[in-house]
Amino acid sequence: MSGFQALVLAGSRGGVDPVAEYAGVSHKGLIVLGGQTLLTRVLTALDQAGARRIGVSTSDAALEAALVAMLAAPTLAADIEVLASAQGPSLSVRQGAAAMGTPLLVTTVDHALLRPEWVTEFLADAPQDADIAILLAPEALVRAAAPETKRTYLAFRDGRYSGCNLFLLKTDRALQAIDLWRKVEQHRKQPWKIAAMLGPVMLGRYLLGLMTLDETVGRIGALAGVKAVAVRARHGLAAVDVDKPSDLDLVRSLVEG
Repeated sequence: MSGFQALVLAGSRGGVDPVAEYAGVSHKGLIVLGGQTLLTRVLTALDQAGARRIGVSTSDAALEAALVAMLAAPTLAADIEVLASAQGPSLSVRQGAAAMGTPLLVTTVDHALLRPEWVTEFLADAPQDADIAILLAPEALVRAAAPETKRTYLAFRDGRYSGCNLFLLKTDRALQAIDLWRKVEQHRKQPWKIAAMLGPVMLGRYLLGLMTLDETVGRIGALAGVKAVAVRARHGLAAVDVDKPSDLDLVRSLVEG
């Protein structure tokens, strides 16, 4: 997919971000790694992958100032624009997609190790007839690439996988999946409501370890009325982002040696 559009989520959940505080900056996107901020690293990777237009969803004044400085002395081929972030990532994606349209690649500003080839491979591997695609990495691939990392894995009949913070909204119908995601976010402190949304049969099969990754993603997509597919990452480091201080220490050791 040449000349694609991308959305970078760089919002805030409020309060002090422990990773930003650990690094001594006001926002994770301003952490300097290998001589570049995380914001610059992510934008550069997307630009080198062939993005023609990149939206950055944020309401942080310092991050916006950094973007304004970048726009004043442009070094990227892609058009960069600032979009106001919303309360929560799902609504930020919803509003970003409404502003930019689809197809739309979505990632996060803390995807510190993001490489252009990961993006191009994901775009190439996503099935043509999918409405939404999600990149996940098999546990063995992640552990081989970064044995010391501590990731969250989802268990399926065919193995455990970790998310890679790369999503592709291929059609406008993908927004129906985002609306389902919003409902899950709203009920994150009421797990019984999420269970009710999934239904007893699907929930029981998953808890018993009877569902594969593809079956689970497909069925969740069907709940939203879309074709959702899981794409398996080719690189284990694609699952490593900066959620906690130990993650920052890890990526710093990988990038700065």
